[in-house]
Amino acid sequence: MNYTAQIKVMPLKELLDPQGKAVLGGLQRLGLQDIADVRIGKHIDLQISAQSKEEAHQMASEAAKKLLANPVMEVFEVTIV
Repeated sequence: MNYTAQIKVMPLKELLDPQGKAVLGGLQRLGLQDIADVRIGKHIDLQISAQSKEEAHQMASEAAKKLLANPVMEVFEVTIV
C-alpha cells in the first residue's frame, strides 16, 4: 500500500531559534503585539510504499533519524496519513 508520512521537525525548546525571533520581531513591527513567540521548523512529506501503516511509520522515523532531523538540535514527529 502507499502511505504519506508527514514529518514535523522543530528546534529543541531549550535552544534559541534565531529565525523565529526574527519573524517575531517582524510581526511585532507590523503591530501584531499579542503574538508572544514564534518557532520555525520544517514540514516534510514522504510517499512510502509499505505493507502496513506501522512499517511506513518505521521507515519515516528511520529517514528522519538518519537524514531529515539533527538530533542534537531538533526533535521530530511522524504522522502517517
